[in-house]
Amino acid sequence: MKYGDIDIVKQTTCFQGFFRIDQYRLRHTLFGGGISEEMSRELFERGHAVAMLPYDPSLDQVVLIEQFRIGALHDPDGPWMTEIVAGMIAEGETAEAVALRESIEESGCEVTDLQRICRYYPSPGACSETIELFCGRVDASHAGGIHGLDEEHEDIRVISIGFEEAMSWVESGRLNSAAVIIALQWLAMNKGRLLQDWHD
Repeated sequence: MKYGDIDIVKQTTCFQGFFRIDQYRLRHTLFGGGISEEMSRELFERGHAVAMLPYDPSLDQVVLIEQFRIGALHDPDGPWMTEIVAGMIAEGETAEAVALRESIEESGCEVTDLQRICRYYPSPGACSETIELFCGRVDASHAGGIHGLDEEHEDIRVISIGFEEAMSWVESGRLNSAAVIIALQWLAMNKGRLLQDWHD
């Protein structure tokens, strides 16, 4: 089966659980002309996700969450990471709907305005996942506590900090997850315009 300049010779599902891993035998056209030799590649089919930075323009604060992450199990600083709210897109669900839902479930914050930032591949060398990234307007004055869904074994601590302090966490490496870094850097570049757009 051919898709443009890719010739998929064989596709095999190696693992099927909550996620799926497929193995491909394929060839593709080369920049210098011709076609590559047949190669094997594994693809982690994780689904597609949404992440959102809750931001309170009145207080100039961002709402962050802390939770256990299996991917950071062997990190020298431990597997509890400080991130932004996020969730998987279910079939028939819009990215915007996920952002609104996850903000309530994971942070307890209701979003009153939503600004799209970008869509990106966090690890395209092996994973098909894309992330739709947003910034959402919230009231951070009462943000805090423990949130998450028991049936998903979520244990999420919510914190609210000033924007400048959050940026210092990026610079120091305390924040080391892609979505929160990208979202905060976007906010640093676009805060003036965003404040104008969200002006009451």
